[in-house]
Amino acid sequence: MGEAGDGARPPTVTYEALCGARPVMVLAPHPDDESLGCGALLAHAFSGPGGHVVCMTDGAGSHPGSATHPPARLAACRAAELDAAVIALGGRAGDITRLDLPDAGMGGIAGDYDAIAARIADLAERLGAGSILATAPTDPHCDHVATAEIGRRAAALAGVRYLVYPVWSRWAAPGVLQGLSACREYRFDGGPTRERKRRAVAAHASQLGGVVHDDPEGFVLPPHFVEMFVETDEMFFEGAP
Repeated sequence: MGEAGDGARPPTVTYEALCGARPVMVLAPHPDDESLGCGALLAHAFSGPGGHVVCMTDGAGSHPGSATHPPARLAACRAAELDAAVIALGGRAGDITRLDLPDAGMGGIAGDYDAIAARIADLAERLGAGSILATAPTDPHCDHVATAEIGRRAAALAGVRYLVYPVWSRWAAPGVLQGLSACREYRFDGGPTRERKRRAVAAHASQLGGVVHDDPEGFVLPPHFVEMFVETDEMFFEGAP
């Protein structure tokens, strides 16, 4: 598997072209999605108009077989990792809002989406955010799909621009090609902030196999997957359903 894409490569755009001169709000289904999909953009935002990360779940479901890291301890570990990642990108721990929704369970709380979206829209308005970014609805994970829908509703309520960033569907090429081909695509050059993004991704050590050692079936980000996100431009789409 590899990155999706065919035909002419879209030109890179500036932060201002994507987000104007206002802060950006990134919705991350789990701690690490923000760094993988939007780390370079966030690093630019933190050095200028500002940024904010809304982490939708606590990430406690990544290693269900671990005795050393039961859900509460793993959630605390991942919260600290997210703090470190945002700081590596130039932000502060205060630039994070945690909703602590159930990891791998957001598909089961659809009745709450409007209330969650209203909370996010209110936060976006208070922060002066000009855009909301959420994971792409093509990502094959229930929490990513739910985050996309909540983000769409929140952006409509707040009256701000809405963009999506693919994570797992970028790795699995057919998801992007089939589900986002009708959208307008933008590329953001991560070169100037690549090392900050690399440090942010590395801060999520529990997802890189460096923390939990007693769950052989636990989740680990593939090394080639990580390197692709660090070394290549970030991808954003507008007009997703």
